[in-house]
Amino acid sequence: MIETTRGPGLLEAARAALPGMVTIRRTLHRRPEIGLELPETQRAVAQRLEELGLAPALGRSVGSVTALIEGQRPGPTILLRADMDALPLQEDTGLDFASEIPGAMHACGHDTHVAMLLGAAQLLTERREALAGRVLLMFQPGEEGYHGARFMLEEGLLDVGNGSHVTGAFAIHIGNRYENGTINYRPGPLMASGDTIRLTVRGRGGHASAPHLAVDPITVAAHIAVGIQTMVTRTVDAFDPAVITIANISAGTTTNIIPETAFMQGTLRTVSAQQRSAVRERLPGFVAGIAGAFGATAELELEPGYPVTSNDADICELVAADAAALIGADRVRTLPAPIMGSEDFSYVLEKVPGAMVFLGAAPAGVEPESVPQNHSNMVVFDEPTMAVGAALYAGVALRHLAIS
Repeated sequence: MIETTRGPGLLEAARAALPGMVTIRRTLHRRPEIGLELPETQRAVAQRLEELGLAPALGRSVGSVTALIEGQRPGPTILLRADMDALPLQEDTGLDFASEIPGAMHACGHDTHVAMLLGAAQLLTERREALAGRVLLMFQPGEEGYHGARFMLEEGLLDVGNGSHVTGAFAIHIGNRYENGTINYRPGPLMASGDTIRLTVRGRGGHASAPHLAVDPITVAAHIAVGIQTMVTRTVDAFDPAVITIANISAGTTTNIIPETAFMQGTLRTVSAQQRSAVRERLPGFVAGIAGAFGATAELELEPGYPVTSNDADICELVAADAAALIGADRVRTLPAPIMGSEDFSYVLEKVPGAMVFLGAAPAGVEPESVPQNHSNMVVFDEPTMAVGAALYAGVALRHLAIS
Protein backbone atom coordinates (compact mmCIF):
# COMPACT_ATOMS: atom_id res chain seq x y z
CA MET A 1 0.00 0.00 0.00
CA ILE A 2 1.16 3.55 -0.68
CA GLU A 3 2.42 4.95 2.62
CA THR A 4 0.56 8.26 2.28
CA THR A 5 -2.77 6.44 2.29
CA ARG A 6 -2.59 5.68 5.99
CA GLY A 7 -1.16 6.89 9.25
CA PRO A 8 -0.56 10.55 10.03
CA GLY A 9 -0.74 11.62 6.36
CA LEU A 10 -4.29 10.41 5.99
CA LEU A 11 -5.32 11.94 9.31
CA GLU A 12 -3.80 15.27 8.32
CA ALA A 13 -5.79 15.18 5.09
CA ALA A 14 -8.95 14.45 7.05
CA ARG A 15 -8.26 17.36 9.37
CA ALA A 16 -7.84 19.61 6.34
CA ALA A 17 -11.26 18.42 5.13
CA LEU A 18 -12.87 18.95 8.55
CA PRO A 19 -14.46 22.36 7.82
CA GLY A 20 -16.51 20.80 5.03
CA MET A 21 -17.57 17.96 7.32
CA VAL A 22 -18.62 20.41 10.01
CA THR A 23 -20.68 22.38 7.50
CA ILE A 24 -22.67 19.41 6.27
CA ARG A 25 -23.02 17.99 9.77
CA ARG A 26 -24.56 21.24 11.01
CA THR A 27 -26.81 21.47 7.97
CA LEU A 28 -28.19 18.02 8.74
CA HIS A 29 -28.38 18.75 12.45
CA ARG A 30 -30.63 21.74 11.84
CA ARG A 31 -33.00 19.69 9.67
CA PRO A 32 -33.30 16.24 11.26
CA GLU A 33 -35.61 13.67 9.66
CA ILE A 34 -37.04 10.51 11.20
CA GLY A 35 -37.71 7.06 9.76
CA LEU A 36 -37.28 5.62 6.28
CA GLU A 37 -38.01 8.70 4.14
CA LEU A 38 -35.46 11.48 4.56
CA PRO A 39 -35.88 13.70 1.49
CA GLU A 40 -33.79 16.70 2.62
CA THR A 41 -31.00 14.53 3.97
CA GLN A 42 -31.03 12.35 0.87
CA ARG A 43 -30.72 15.41 -1.41
CA ALA A 44 -27.86 16.86 0.63
CA VAL A 45 -25.91 13.60 0.57
CA ALA A 46 -26.49 13.03 -3.15
CA GLN A 47 -25.44 16.59 -3.97
CA ARG A 48 -22.15 16.22 -2.10
CA LEU A 49 -21.42 12.89 -3.80
CA GLU A 50 -22.03 14.49 -7.19
CA GLU A 51 -19.62 17.29 -6.27
CA LEU A 52 -17.02 14.58 -5.67
CA GLY A 53 -17.59 13.23 -9.17
CA LEU A 54 -19.56 10.19 -8.03
CA ALA A 55 -22.91 8.89 -9.29
CA PRO A 56 -25.29 8.50 -6.34
CA ALA A 57 -28.14 6.01 -6.60
CA LEU A 58 -31.32 6.68 -4.63
CA GLY A 59 -33.32 3.96 -2.93
CA ARG A 60 -36.55 2.77 -4.52
CA SER A 61 -38.52 1.82 -1.41
CA VAL A 62 -36.66 3.91 1.20
CA GLY A 63 -34.74 7.18 1.25
CA SER A 64 -31.28 5.66 0.96
CA VAL A 65 -28.25 6.76 -1.06
CA THR A 66 -25.44 4.57 -2.39
CA ALA A 67 -22.41 5.29 -4.54
CA LEU A 68 -19.39 3.37 -5.82
CA ILE A 69 -15.83 4.68 -5.80
CA GLU A 70 -13.99 2.82 -8.57
CA GLY A 71 -10.32 2.12 -7.99
CA GLN A 72 -7.67 2.22 -10.69
CA ARG A 73 -7.15 -1.54 -10.46
CA PRO A 74 -9.67 -4.41 -10.32
CA GLY A 75 -10.47 -6.11 -7.07
CA PRO A 76 -13.19 -6.77 -4.51
CA THR A 77 -15.53 -4.25 -2.90
CA ILE A 78 -15.64 -2.98 0.66
CA LEU A 79 -18.82 -1.44 2.06
CA LEU A 80 -18.68 1.64 4.31
CA ARG A 81 -21.90 2.57 6.07
CA ALA A 82 -23.39 5.68 7.70
CA ASP A 83 -26.93 5.93 9.06
CA MET A 84 -28.83 9.18 8.46
CA ASP A 85 -32.03 9.26 10.54
CA ALA A 86 -32.78 11.25 13.69
CA LEU A 87 -34.80 10.58 16.84
CA PRO A 88 -38.24 11.83 17.96
CA LEU A 89 -36.87 14.11 20.65
CA GLN A 90 -37.03 17.84 21.41
CA GLU A 91 -33.50 19.27 21.41
CA ASP A 92 -32.43 21.36 24.42
CA THR A 93 -28.69 21.76 23.79
CA GLY A 94 -28.78 25.49 23.11
CA LEU A 95 -26.37 25.05 20.17
CA ASP A 96 -26.53 27.77 17.55
CA PHE A 97 -27.17 25.05 14.97
CA ALA A 98 -29.78 23.21 17.06
CA SER A 99 -32.70 21.44 15.42
CA GLU A 100 -35.25 23.64 13.71
CA ILE A 101 -37.76 20.78 13.54
CA PRO A 102 -40.00 20.46 16.62
CA GLY A 103 -39.82 17.01 18.16
CA ALA A 104 -36.88 15.80 16.07
CA MET A 105 -33.18 15.75 16.96
CA HIS A 106 -29.94 14.11 15.86
CA ALA A 107 -29.42 12.79 19.39
CA CYS A 108 -27.50 9.66 18.34
CA GLY A 109 -24.91 11.35 16.16
CA HIS A 110 -26.07 10.05 12.80
CA ASP A 111 -25.44 13.50 11.33
CA THR A 112 -21.77 13.09 12.26
CA HIS A 113 -21.73 9.61 10.69
CA VAL A 114 -22.90 11.07 7.39
CA ALA A 115 -20.36 13.87 7.56
CA MET A 116 -17.52 11.46 8.34
CA LEU A 117 -18.40 9.10 5.50
CA LEU A 118 -18.66 11.99 3.06
CA GLY A 119 -15.26 13.15 4.31
CA ALA A 120 -13.92 9.65 3.71
CA ALA A 121 -15.42 9.69 0.22
CA GLN A 122 -13.39 12.81 -0.51
CA LEU A 123 -10.19 11.20 0.79
CA LEU A 124 -10.80 8.04 -1.24
CA THR A 125 -11.66 9.79 -4.51
CA GLU A 126 -8.36 11.66 -4.15
CA ARG A 127 -6.58 8.30 -3.77
CA ARG A 128 -8.18 6.20 -6.49
CA GLU A 129 -4.74 5.05 -7.67
CA ALA A 130 -4.31 3.23 -4.35
CA LEU A 131 -7.62 1.36 -4.64
CA ALA A 132 -7.39 -2.19 -5.94
CA GLY A 133 -11.13 -2.61 -6.11
CA ARG A 134 -14.13 -0.53 -5.19
CA VAL A 135 -15.69 1.18 -2.19
CA LEU A 136 -19.46 0.98 -1.78
CA LEU A 137 -20.80 3.94 0.20
CA MET A 138 -24.00 3.08 2.09
CA PHE A 139 -26.06 5.96 3.47
CA GLN A 140 -29.07 4.39 5.13
CA PRO A 141 -32.30 5.70 6.64
CA GLY A 142 -34.33 4.12 9.40
CA GLU A 143 -31.67 2.74 11.75
CA GLU A 144 -33.63 3.85 14.82
CA GLY A 145 -36.06 0.95 14.82
CA TYR A 146 -37.17 1.03 11.16
CA HIS A 147 -34.93 -1.74 9.75
CA GLY A 148 -33.43 0.53 7.09
CA ALA A 149 -30.44 -1.72 6.41
CA ARG A 150 -32.70 -4.71 5.82
CA PHE A 151 -34.70 -2.78 3.23
CA MET A 152 -31.50 -1.76 1.46
CA LEU A 153 -30.33 -5.38 1.35
CA GLU A 154 -33.68 -6.44 -0.07
CA GLU A 155 -33.23 -3.80 -2.79
CA GLY A 156 -29.93 -5.41 -3.80
CA LEU A 157 -27.37 -3.38 -1.85
CA LEU A 158 -24.71 -6.07 -2.23
CA ASP A 159 -25.31 -6.69 -5.94
CA VAL A 160 -22.39 -4.58 -7.11
CA GLY A 161 -21.86 -6.31 -10.48
CA ASN A 162 -18.78 -6.34 -12.74
CA GLY A 163 -17.69 -9.64 -11.23
CA SER A 164 -16.84 -7.95 -7.94
CA HIS A 165 -17.99 -9.14 -4.52
CA VAL A 166 -18.41 -7.28 -1.26
CA THR A 167 -15.72 -8.88 0.90
CA GLY A 168 -15.86 -6.58 3.91
CA ALA A 169 -18.05 -4.05 5.66
CA PHE A 170 -17.23 -1.32 8.15
CA ALA A 171 -19.21 1.21 10.20
CA ILE A 172 -18.39 3.78 12.86
CA HIS A 173 -20.74 4.88 15.62
CA ILE A 174 -19.94 8.03 17.55
CA GLY A 175 -20.46 8.00 21.30
CA ASN A 176 -19.98 10.17 24.38
CA ARG A 177 -19.36 7.29 26.78
CA TYR A 178 -15.81 6.87 25.44
CA GLU A 179 -12.75 9.06 25.83
CA ASN A 180 -12.41 11.71 23.16
CA GLY A 181 -10.65 10.51 20.01
CA THR A 182 -10.42 6.85 20.98
CA ILE A 183 -11.53 3.85 18.91
CA ASN A 184 -13.38 1.22 20.92
CA TYR A 185 -14.10 -2.23 19.51
CA ARG A 186 -14.34 -5.95 20.23
CA PRO A 187 -14.33 -9.09 18.05
CA GLY A 188 -17.44 -11.25 18.18
CA PRO A 189 -20.70 -9.97 19.68
CA LEU A 190 -20.61 -6.19 19.94
CA MET A 191 -24.29 -5.36 20.40
CA ALA A 192 -27.33 -7.38 21.34
CA SER A 193 -30.35 -8.51 19.41
CA GLY A 194 -33.48 -6.55 20.31
CA ASP A 195 -36.94 -8.13 20.16
CA THR A 196 -40.17 -6.56 21.40
CA ILE A 197 -42.46 -8.39 23.83
CA ARG A 198 -46.18 -7.62 23.89
CA LEU A 199 -48.43 -9.58 26.22
CA THR A 200 -52.16 -9.41 26.92
CA VAL A 201 -53.36 -11.20 30.05
CA ARG A 202 -57.06 -12.08 29.99
CA GLY A 203 -58.87 -12.80 33.23
CA ARG A 204 -62.44 -12.15 34.36
CA GLY A 205 -63.57 -8.73 35.48
CA GLY A 206 -65.49 -8.05 38.66
CA HIS A 207 -65.88 -5.90 41.73
CA ALA A 208 -62.68 -5.03 43.54
CA SER A 209 -64.31 -5.98 46.86
CA ALA A 210 -64.81 -9.58 45.69
CA PRO A 211 -61.65 -10.73 43.94
CA HIS A 212 -62.56 -14.37 44.57
CA LEU A 213 -65.41 -13.99 42.07
CA ALA A 214 -63.08 -12.59 39.38
CA VAL A 215 -59.77 -13.57 37.81
CA ASP A 216 -57.53 -10.58 38.40
CA PRO A 217 -55.27 -10.02 35.35
CA ILE A 218 -53.20 -7.46 37.23
CA THR A 219 -52.07 -10.02 39.78
CA VAL A 220 -51.33 -12.48 36.98
CA ALA A 221 -49.32 -9.83 35.11
CA ALA A 222 -47.31 -9.11 38.25
CA HIS A 223 -46.46 -12.80 38.66
CA ILE A 224 -45.45 -13.04 35.02
CA ALA A 225 -43.20 -9.96 35.27
CA VAL A 226 -41.43 -11.38 38.33
CA GLY A 227 -41.45 -14.95 37.04
CA ILE A 228 -39.71 -13.99 33.81
CA GLN A 229 -36.75 -12.71 35.81
CA THR A 230 -36.52 -16.06 37.59
CA MET A 231 -36.76 -17.85 34.26
CA VAL A 232 -33.78 -15.84 32.98
CA THR A 233 -31.60 -16.47 36.03
CA ARG A 234 -32.43 -20.17 36.22
CA THR A 235 -32.51 -21.22 32.57
CA VAL A 236 -30.04 -18.91 30.80
CA ASP A 237 -26.28 -19.51 30.86
CA ALA A 238 -24.66 -16.57 32.64
CA PHE A 239 -21.86 -16.63 30.05
CA ASP A 240 -24.37 -16.39 27.18
CA PRO A 241 -26.70 -13.84 28.72
CA ALA A 242 -30.23 -12.65 28.07
CA VAL A 243 -32.00 -9.59 29.39
CA ILE A 244 -35.79 -9.34 29.55
CA THR A 245 -37.26 -6.10 30.81
CA ILE A 246 -40.98 -5.49 31.16
CA ALA A 247 -41.06 -1.74 30.71
CA ASN A 248 -44.78 -1.04 30.66
CA ILE A 249 -47.86 -2.53 32.37
CA SER A 250 -51.28 -0.98 31.91
CA ALA A 251 -54.67 -2.13 33.21
CA GLY A 252 -57.83 -0.93 34.85
CA THR A 253 -59.81 2.31 34.94
CA THR A 254 -60.64 3.09 38.56
CA THR A 255 -60.34 1.95 42.18
CA ASN A 256 -63.23 -0.48 42.55
CA ILE A 257 -63.17 -2.50 39.32
CA ILE A 258 -61.07 -5.56 38.55
CA PRO A 259 -60.48 -5.28 34.81
CA GLU A 260 -60.75 -8.11 32.33
CA THR A 261 -57.35 -7.55 30.75
CA ALA A 262 -53.87 -6.27 31.51
CA PHE A 263 -51.33 -5.30 28.87
CA MET A 264 -47.56 -5.63 29.23
CA GLN A 265 -44.68 -4.81 26.92
CA GLY A 266 -40.93 -4.88 27.07
CA THR A 267 -37.75 -6.03 25.38
CA LEU A 268 -35.69 -9.19 24.98
CA ARG A 269 -31.93 -8.82 24.45
CA THR A 270 -29.34 -11.52 23.78
CA VAL A 271 -25.78 -11.63 22.44
CA SER A 272 -26.02 -14.88 20.50
CA ALA A 273 -28.43 -16.16 17.89
CA GLN A 274 -28.64 -19.46 19.76
CA GLN A 275 -29.72 -17.88 23.04
CA ARG A 276 -32.13 -15.60 21.24
CA SER A 277 -33.82 -18.60 19.65
CA ALA A 278 -33.87 -20.58 22.90
CA VAL A 279 -35.49 -17.82 24.94
CA ARG A 280 -38.03 -17.08 22.22
CA GLU A 281 -39.00 -20.77 22.22
CA ARG A 282 -39.18 -21.02 26.01
CA LEU A 283 -41.05 -17.81 26.81
CA PRO A 284 -44.54 -18.65 25.41
CA GLY A 285 -44.91 -21.83 27.45
CA PHE A 286 -43.61 -20.15 30.58
CA VAL A 287 -46.05 -17.25 30.29
CA ALA A 288 -48.98 -19.53 29.47
CA GLY A 289 -48.16 -21.75 32.46
CA ILE A 290 -48.22 -18.88 34.94
CA ALA A 291 -51.44 -17.49 33.49
CA GLY A 292 -53.06 -20.92 33.49
CA ALA A 293 -52.20 -21.46 37.15
CA PHE A 294 -54.47 -18.52 37.99
CA GLY A 295 -57.24 -19.47 35.56
CA ALA A 296 -56.25 -16.74 33.11
CA THR A 297 -54.86 -16.80 29.59
CA ALA A 298 -51.97 -14.91 28.07
CA GLU A 299 -51.56 -13.86 24.45
CA LEU A 300 -47.89 -13.32 23.68
CA GLU A 301 -46.51 -11.49 20.66
CA LEU A 302 -42.77 -11.54 20.02
CA GLU A 303 -41.90 -8.97 17.37
CA PRO A 304 -38.47 -9.68 15.86
CA GLY A 305 -36.07 -6.78 16.10
CA TYR A 306 -32.45 -6.42 15.05
CA PRO A 307 -30.16 -9.48 15.14
CA VAL A 308 -26.97 -9.65 17.19
CA THR A 309 -24.30 -7.29 15.85
CA SER A 310 -21.28 -9.59 15.58
CA ASN A 311 -17.85 -8.38 14.48
CA ASP A 312 -15.58 -10.54 12.34
CA ALA A 313 -12.27 -11.19 14.12
CA ASP A 314 -10.09 -10.70 11.03
CA ILE A 315 -11.78 -7.44 10.07
CA CYS A 316 -11.44 -6.25 13.66
CA GLU A 317 -7.71 -6.97 13.53
CA LEU A 318 -7.42 -4.96 10.32
CA VAL A 319 -9.41 -2.05 11.78
CA ALA A 320 -7.37 -2.04 14.98
CA ALA A 321 -4.12 -1.99 13.00
CA ASP A 322 -5.28 0.90 10.88
CA ALA A 323 -6.59 2.82 13.90
CA ALA A 324 -3.26 2.33 15.68
CA ALA A 325 -1.43 3.69 12.63
CA LEU A 326 -3.71 6.73 12.61
CA ILE A 327 -3.93 7.69 16.27
CA GLY A 328 -1.54 5.44 18.19
CA ALA A 329 -2.07 2.04 19.77
CA ASP A 330 -2.78 3.58 23.19
CA ARG A 331 -5.91 5.21 21.72
CA VAL A 332 -7.35 1.91 20.48
CA ARG A 333 -9.33 0.14 23.19
CA THR A 334 -10.83 -3.36 23.35
CA LEU A 335 -14.27 -3.40 24.98
CA PRO A 336 -14.56 -5.95 27.80
CA ALA A 337 -18.15 -6.96 27.07
CA PRO A 338 -20.93 -6.51 24.51
CA ILE A 339 -23.39 -3.62 24.73
CA MET A 340 -27.01 -4.61 25.21
CA GLY A 341 -28.32 -1.96 22.82
CA SER A 342 -29.10 -3.10 19.27
CA GLU A 343 -28.09 -1.91 15.81
CA ASP A 344 -29.35 -2.71 12.32
CA PHE A 345 -25.85 -2.85 10.82
CA SER A 346 -26.27 -6.39 12.14
CA TYR A 347 -28.24 -7.22 8.97
CA VAL A 348 -25.18 -6.36 6.86
CA LEU A 349 -22.85 -8.33 9.13
CA GLU A 350 -25.03 -11.41 8.68
CA LYS A 351 -24.19 -11.26 4.96
CA VAL A 352 -20.63 -9.90 4.88
CA PRO A 353 -17.70 -10.19 7.31
CA GLY A 354 -17.22 -6.79 8.86
CA ALA A 355 -17.00 -4.69 11.97
CA MET A 356 -18.46 -1.71 13.76
CA VAL A 357 -16.45 0.40 16.18
CA PHE A 358 -17.25 3.24 18.55
CA LEU A 359 -15.53 6.60 18.17
CA GLY A 360 -15.21 8.49 21.45
CA ALA A 361 -16.44 12.05 21.07
CA ALA A 362 -17.08 13.43 24.52
CA PRO A 363 -16.19 17.13 24.56
CA ALA A 364 -12.46 17.58 25.01
CA GLY A 365 -11.32 17.86 28.61
CA VAL A 366 -14.57 16.45 30.03
CA GLU A 367 -15.04 13.09 31.70
CA PRO A 368 -17.34 10.93 29.50
CA GLU A 369 -19.35 9.83 32.57
CA SER A 370 -20.31 13.43 33.33
CA VAL A 371 -21.88 14.45 30.02
CA PRO A 372 -25.31 13.67 28.52
CA GLN A 373 -25.13 10.43 26.55
CA ASN A 374 -26.47 9.36 23.15
CA HIS A 375 -30.27 9.65 22.92
CA SER A 376 -30.32 12.52 25.43
CA ASN A 377 -31.98 15.81 24.47
CA MET A 378 -28.80 17.48 25.75
CA VAL A 379 -26.14 15.38 24.00
CA VAL A 380 -23.26 17.25 22.34
CA PHE A 381 -20.47 15.67 20.27
CA ASP A 382 -16.93 16.94 19.73
CA GLU A 383 -16.82 17.91 16.05
CA PRO A 384 -13.02 17.86 15.53
CA THR A 385 -13.12 14.14 16.34
CA MET A 386 -14.93 13.61 13.04
CA ALA A 387 -11.53 13.87 11.32
CA VAL A 388 -10.47 10.65 13.07
CA GLY A 389 -13.64 8.92 11.87
CA ALA A 390 -13.23 10.04 8.27
CA ALA A 391 -9.58 8.98 8.22
CA LEU A 392 -10.43 5.60 9.72
CA TYR A 393 -13.21 4.94 7.19
CA ALA A 394 -10.78 5.70 4.37
CA GLY A 395 -7.84 3.90 5.92
CA VAL A 396 -9.78 0.70 6.55
CA ALA A 397 -10.99 0.69 2.93
CA LEU A 398 -7.49 1.20 1.57
CA ARG A 399 -5.98 -1.44 3.82
CA HIS A 400 -8.73 -4.01 3.15
CA LEU A 401 -8.48 -3.65 -0.63
CA ALA A 402 -4.68 -3.75 -0.52
CA ILE A 403 -4.60 -7.13 1.26
CA SER A 404 -7.70 -8.81 -0.25
